[in-house]
Amino acid sequence: MKFLLVVILLAVAVYLLVRAIQRRGIAPTPRRDLPDPRPSSPDDDPDFLRDLDRRRKHPEDPDA
Repeated sequence: MKFLLVVILLAVAVYLLVRAIQRRGIAPTPRRDLPDPRPSSPDDDPDFLRDLDRRRKHPEDPDA
């Protein structure tokens, strides 16, 4: 019976400690959602699309 009382008191103490930390703002900062520095695929890349459009308009261009 004493063991159960100690476990319950420990659980309440941990809960109150976590709540106090959250209220004080010591909790870890939320992660920021940063935009991808590079497009994830070629069809999202503006340079790729621009070059593709240029190749389609000027197929005789030697740079292509």
